[in-house]
Amino acid sequence: MEQPVPVDVLIRPWRTATLVASAVAAIELVIILVAGVVLVGKPLTAKMRDTARDRTLGIPAAAPAQKPKLGSRTARLSRSDTTVMVLNGNGVPGAAHEAAARVREHGYAIGEVTNAKRTDYMRNVVMYRPGFRGEAMRLARDLRIKIVGPLDGLRVGDLMGAHVVVVVA
Repeated sequence: MEQPVPVDVLIRPWRTATLVASAVAAIELVIILVAGVVLVGKPLTAKMRDTARDRTLGIPAAAPAQKPKLGSRTARLSRSDTTVMVLNGNGVPGAAHEAAARVREHGYAIGEVTNAKRTDYMRNVVMYRPGFRGEAMRLARDLRIKIVGPLDGLRVGDLMGAHVVVVVA
């Protein structure tokens, strides 16, 4: 004859497992908090100490340099430091070299000059790699190109170090 198992016996293992899991989670939380304080606290403490020392000595806070933000419309690199890749997107022989000469006249450094993967571009395009939108906008103004956008159909590795790309239509 079967006898029912007392309810206390069934509940007890779950209660113990819950308490153990809660204890482990609490210990993990303490470890994460300590790691966060150690990683964030040191740089923060040094900055606060320097700020307090400067205020005590009466040294005015230096104004941050007005360097344009990454991806803004303002160029961060000079024309001579901006490398431009020129691609022939129309299939006409020599079109990319002719465009590269115009780009060089404006003071830009020329990267690779070659054919685009496709030759059906209808208009000239300036494309930029992440963080170089300002340089692309300036190049487009210099060359009077109206279409500017992020890399489309190209990867950053395809640029061979160039910051912006001109596709000639």
